[in-house]
Formats: sequence, C-alpha cells, structure tokens
Amino acid sequence: MTTSSNAKVESRSLGEWSTVLADVDGDGIAWVTLNRPEKRNAMNPKMNEEMLDVLDVVECDDDARVLVLTGAGESFCAGMDLKEYFREVDAGGPIARIRSRRASNEWQYRRLMFFAKPTIAMVNGWCFGGAFTPLVACDLAIAAEDAVFGLSEVNWGIPPGSVVSRSLAEMIPARDAIFYIMTGKTFNGVEAAAMRLVNEAVPSEQLRERTTELAKHVASMNRTVLEGAKTGFKRARSMEWETSEEYLYAKLDQSIANDPEHGREQGMSQFLDDKSFRPGLGAYKRD
Repeated sequence: MTTSSNAKVESRSLGEWSTVLADVDGDGIAWVTLNRPEKRNAMNPKMNEEMLDVLDVVECDDDARVLVLTGAGESFCAGMDLKEYFREVDAGGPIARIRSRRASNEWQYRRLMFFAKPTIAMVNGWCFGGAFTPLVACDLAIAAEDAVFGLSEVNWGIPPGSVVSRSLAEMIPARDAIFYIMTGKTFNGVEAAAMRLVNEAVPSEQLRERTTELAKHVASMNRTVLEGAKTGFKRARSMEWETSEEYLYAKLDQSIANDPEHGREQGMSQFLDDKSFRPGLGAYKRD
C-alpha cells in the first residue's frame, strides 16, 4: 500500500530488482526507490543497470503518469559506491570502466533529463556527489528541511566526477556551486531551496504528503502537452534565439498533432465559447 495525503491508495509492483523498488499507485504515481539503505543508497554498477530497466518499464506503463525518485531509509543517495564503482571497476580495466560509466550516465541524465513523463526528486535524506546528477535531471524536486547535501569529492582526493559539476552549473548560482565544490562542506534542504537546487523544502514528516500532492497535480495534466513543454524548455536553453524559435514552434505543432485529447481545442472552446474556463486559474476540464 502507498499512502497519499488523504488515504491509502492501492499500488502494484512494476517488477523485481535487487537494488531498486518500483510501484505505481492508484493516483498514477510511479514511486521509484533506490534500495540499498545499508549503503545510503550509493549507486553501484548493478543499480545503474537496473535503473535503465526501471525507466523503460515506467515509461511504457500506461498507469504511470508521473515518476517520483527517492531513496530507502534515511538517505536519498550517497553518490557512487566507492568500492564497487571505483575500486572494483578500475580493477576490471578500461572496458569495464567504459561500460560502467555508460550505464551510469545513460540513466542519471540522458534518459532522466528528457524522460517522456514528468519526474520529481523527493530528497528524503543524505544526497552526496553523484546523486546531484539525477536530482538535477528530474523536472521538479522537493527536499526535507533536514536533508544533508554535499560535494565530498574534494575531501577524498578527486574533483566531482562525470557531469556533477555541469549539473550544478545548470541549477544554482556559480558562487554557491564553487564554494561547495572547493570546500566539501554540507548544506541542508532549506539552503538547497534558497539556492534553487530544489523547488522547496518541507519538514521531513510532511515530505511524502507534499510530494504526493505535487505529483497528483502534475499527473492530472495533459501528458502530451507536459512532455512538449518540459522538453522544449530544456532543449531551448542551450540554443540561440532564432534556433529556439524554430524548435519551439515545431514542438508546439508536434504537441497539437500528437495529442489524443485535443487539449488545445477543448481549452479554447471552454474559454471562448462556453465561458467555463479561465486559463490563468487552472487546467481545462478534460473529457
């Protein structure tokens, strides 16, 4: 059973994995939980491989309308498993390193950044190092006020690996990013929200309720339009104005053409003809 803000909603498992839990509830929320609590959910090669499969399953499940990524126990994710991801993979030689890095990067930002469905990171505790990449790749993020964030790499002798630094540059001011990269100091959920690394921070006992509330709202929206809106925004950020104009008009036309709900027509009719809908105050009534 999965608990929503008001009642228990029946859920079903999306499959069996050794390092990840995944189920979808009656509200259309796919809860994906990194499940190595004894290791603070540190990401090892097995988890990276399984997350690729989990994302495929969630993407293809019609009941899953929004994905929430979180961690089991007291942690969101402690970054990469130093023993398994670094020492053991290094011992396997260059081919092992290439394969391991490919799976890691594939799910943590390539797939998750442009996932077909809305994604929310629910940061319930420790969030370190490599965990910043999937955190930033998610569309939205809510943290517990007492969650602990940190870029500890400098403390043990390396700069942040993979695209962690790029993730920070995407989301928070440069002064804050460089400070935490260079000092290895930690910060909490309230500070993360002030830097805009997460959308908001709430008391830990309210985290699940608030995340569920947001996820249900997003799940109620037009799927096709949401995908076009979020992907258009993320892609256009790196484009020149003229290029983004062409791209975003193409995304608009694609969204209209592919929308089985014909949301544009419904919204315009309800606003212009029926006078029953105000676009600035909520979504149109879906058939």
